[in-house]
Amino acid sequence: MPACVLAYSGGLDTSVILGWLQDEGWDVHCVYVDIGQPGEDKQAILKKAEDCGAKSARIVDVTEELCRDFAFPVLKAGAKYESIYLMGTSIARPLISKVMLQVAREVGATAYAHGATGKGNDQCRFQLAAEALDPTVQMIAPWRIKAFRDKFPGRAELIAYCEEKGIPVKATSAKPYSSDENCLHVSYEAGDLEDLSVAGQEVVDFTMGVSPQEAPDKLEEVTIAFESGVPVSINGEKLTAKGIVEKANELAGRNGVGRIDMVENRFVGMKSRGVYEAPGMTLLYEAHRMLEELTLDRDLMHLRDQLSPVVAEMVYYGLWYTPKLDALFAFTDKAQEPVTGEVTLGMYKGNLSARRRSSPNSLYDAEIASMEGGGSYDQDDATGFLRITGLPSRVQGTVTPRGY
Repeated sequence: MPACVLAYSGGLDTSVILGWLQDEGWDVHCVYVDIGQPGEDKQAILKKAEDCGAKSARIVDVTEELCRDFAFPVLKAGAKYESIYLMGTSIARPLISKVMLQVAREVGATAYAHGATGKGNDQCRFQLAAEALDPTVQMIAPWRIKAFRDKFPGRAELIAYCEEKGIPVKATSAKPYSSDENCLHVSYEAGDLEDLSVAGQEVVDFTMGVSPQEAPDKLEEVTIAFESGVPVSINGEKLTAKGIVEKANELAGRNGVGRIDMVENRFVGMKSRGVYEAPGMTLLYEAHRMLEELTLDRDLMHLRDQLSPVVAEMVYYGLWYTPKLDALFAFTDKAQEPVTGEVTLGMYKGNLSARRRSSPNSLYDAEIASMEGGGSYDQDDATGFLRITGLPSRVQGTVTPRGY
């Protein structure tokens, strides 16, 4: 029989897809890609796949790689989708596809199956990444297959199939929203959140931290050190990339940092409402920005500001393995060389504030910037600077005067 790999979570959808693929004549190799999903019994998920007839089942832990090689390059670029979203789900998808293809190569599978719907972004991210790495791979997306949708038009049919096949699932009533989580963030969408009159942050049962209202009534300081734009230690403790993210999540989470509620533009064209929590990455982004203020010159910072939305858009769309993004990351690596130093922030009820910052590459010169006299800046020079800068406007104003 032909073989495929299945991105397997052990939930209702992928449990049904595993059985359906076997019904369709596939040998299925289940892969649980561990990207720091909290609160799951991974060994039980693995055993379930084996008990349900998977040809093989494995867990592949890539949490460190996710933080080091995927999240931190996006952080260095200062990339936020539509100015606010830190893209925790988007960043993880190309890595998942990479792992799936590595397993497919090992077991001799020619197809890659996943449970993403035909309305969302994840189908794009999985497929665009996979096909960039292996143009010959066959993608199987059951929710885009009419026969599958006809067979399973709703949750009741999925549960009935599991009962018929003896597939153990928690047949509880649907949550009022769906969620996706990893070590970078948790996203919440659909269900009750589709109603824009609903206060999303009151509906969602957050898992990574407390609300600002529940956070301590005392400011907590945290010091983060960077080397060339990469966070390397927190409060003086050198940590791995995964350790940095986990520690940042702990500190920022208990101070109510990193919750957003937004209506975003999906790659497939529709608008969707999402609630997100990313306490640690929100903290790291803000510390990184504060250090850039010291170490990047004006023109380089402004160019980076123009390119950050381009990086964010490509990551959000799933265009990770592309020459354009390679080039943008190469620019970022060069631009971030001087971004080394320490930043101390205050965390208080969801807010972040600058306390102290320092860098051996600081471009800030208090003597030049001071409004007091002295320093190497000669204010007389500003007259000529402004006469030359204003020349085009003066000529234009003579030829075509503006009313005032």
